[in-house]
Amino acid sequence: MLMHSKIEQKIEKLREQIRQHDHNYYVLNDPSISDYEYDKLYRQLLKLEEEHPEMITPDSPTQRIGSDLTTEFNPVQHAVPMLSLSNTYSREELYAFDKRVKDILEKEPDEKINYVTELKIDGVSVSLIYTDGYFELAATRGDGTVGEEITANAKTIKSIPLKLRKTKLNLGSRLEVRGEIFMSVKGFTKMNEERARQGLKLFANPRNSTAGTLKLQDPKIVSSRPLDIFTYYLIESENQIKLHSEKLNALKQLGFNVNPNYAVCHGMDEVVDFCDMWVEKRSKLPYEIDGVVIKVDSIEDQNKLGSIARSPRWAVAFKFKAQQVTTKLNNVVWQVGRTGTLTPVAELEPVLLAGSTVSRATLHNMDEINRKDLRIGDTVIIEKGGDVIPKVVEVILPERKKSRKISMPLKCPVCNTPLFRPEGEVAIYCENSECPAQVKGRIIHFAARGAMDIEGLGESIVDVLVDKGFLESYADIYTLYKHKDKLVELERFGAKKVSNLLSSIEKSKEKPFSRVLFALGIRFVGTGVAGKLVDYFNSIEELENVTGEEIENVHEIGPRISASIKKFLSDQHNLHIIQRLKEYGLKFKEERKKSGNNFLNNQSFVLTGTLESMTREEAKEKILNLGGKFVSSVSKKTDYVVVGENPGSKADKAEKLGVTILNEKEFINLLESGNGRTS
Repeated sequence: MLMHSKIEQKIEKLREQIRQHDHNYYVLNDPSISDYEYDKLYRQLLKLEEEHPEMITPDSPTQRIGSDLTTEFNPVQHAVPMLSLSNTYSREELYAFDKRVKDILEKEPDEKINYVTELKIDGVSVSLIYTDGYFELAATRGDGTVGEEITANAKTIKSIPLKLRKTKLNLGSRLEVRGEIFMSVKGFTKMNEERARQGLKLFANPRNSTAGTLKLQDPKIVSSRPLDIFTYYLIESENQIKLHSEKLNALKQLGFNVNPNYAVCHGMDEVVDFCDMWVEKRSKLPYEIDGVVIKVDSIEDQNKLGSIARSPRWAVAFKFKAQQVTTKLNNVVWQVGRTGTLTPVAELEPVLLAGSTVSRATLHNMDEINRKDLRIGDTVIIEKGGDVIPKVVEVILPERKKSRKISMPLKCPVCNTPLFRPEGEVAIYCENSECPAQVKGRIIHFAARGAMDIEGLGESIVDVLVDKGFLESYADIYTLYKHKDKLVELERFGAKKVSNLLSSIEKSKEKPFSRVLFALGIRFVGTGVAGKLVDYFNSIEELENVTGEEIENVHEIGPRISASIKKFLSDQHNLHIIQRLKEYGLKFKEERKKSGNNFLNNQSFVLTGTLESMTREEAKEKILNLGGKFVSSVSKKTDYVVVGENPGSKADKAEKLGVTILNEKEFINLLESGNGRTS
């Protein structure tokens, strides 16, 4: 027993040492031992825990990476809503914010409010829950009220403590800490360089990479990504801390990483000076920021100010203008998208902008080129729209010397097919559906995250598989297993990579009908539209056999979308591919969970006005669960129009057409009778 106690003490001592070294390295950025010495300590702990598995605890440094895949991200209700901030863009708007704060708090106009100013990290907001000092749960912001649980992925981030450091603070047994998960510019660049060596698709920017990484279902992959966190808010059950600035200090004492570049400003003049300073210094930071967050320091005043809509009255974000640089427009190339649309892309003299080297920028269409009078050889100003997508802002005309006009192509640059420009549209199209660029684009879209989510089928791999003749359409993805031996022999593939790819392809067959419908790449059918269609039409056969007018009955779907769907589903080539996908086991029917029976039997409902007892989305869900349909417009085929407060013209139209009109009470009675209840 004594021996057992000594081993337990040794294990706990190693854990404390490793936690301290993690804190020094990942939070303080001040390592006190070499990597070799750290690894030696870690291996000692790992060996002891393997010999004594009964002594493994969830907060042990060895438990950051779970062994199991996450099959789903469960919803998490935020105890305190994660509100979004209102944005300001000028000094005048900052002073207007200051005036509003003083007016609500009934302060004198010349009285100075204390504000805390913090850098606005360009990352992903997260909520961390701790119980009795131990990390329990992590969740994304989501819609502010409900987020998604990402505990397993958050545990892999070493700047998130699994066990809080002891302090003299009386904060209660349950704490919530909010922060921003991000990637440093250096870490992001290094990761992309490695992906380039492996022939994988490069990530667009650090923020998108962070968001995508947190959505991965394998914590082992997440652990290989350079994620970090800055925490910025503490919710403690005892409500002992009276100032926000003191909360930041408390977070540091508890072992969290707090961005050091914050200040307590006495009045709005100091806030403006802080913002001006970081406009100039932002490019020198090792991570990306897109503004400054300004918060009233007093927690009592924060509570008095409260919130409006989805934003707190006691905080505001000062957003930086997009960074701009000048460079030379060397050439314009025309890219062919998956739907045949040609997009002009500017090839630029490489230039550093917002932390990355930019050599290409979108020009949107020919009308945009003519409007800005862009010419090859011009010196131009470029910026990153939303600090993400590079775009050409304007030409510096005084510097125009030798330049030549940009001409719209007459034939497809990939397959040489004559191009088509529909009347009234600015876009031009290649109408050859077998154009290699379109084929590649459709396959990339089909395999992308949000569609079929086939890991390992990125842009560079698709290029190889199409060029080598393995893929002629996205249906061919499901026959790749027949070519396993040949695939292994290809450059940059190998047995393990091919095995993982085939496994991901097989797993994609589990995706629901809405994801499959989106993956087909029907023009104008994004994820939202696909979801609405699947709510209304139970199968692809049903969608194939309805009229355009019936499609337009679906809420928020108009003639442009319905025409595109009908065109796609009347094409024999597309129907042949859909048939193949059915044979390969993909889902083209929605398996709905009914709360009772098919009581409403495909009867259609239109809602007009506001209901007191439920939201529009809740009403829609109840209708769908009982086998009904939720539509947006009233026609002779509509079965019911539900009328709430302040109804629109739909109620009048229903009356003229003789459609049954239900008030809220009658609607609820109908739903309850379908659920086997009576009022």
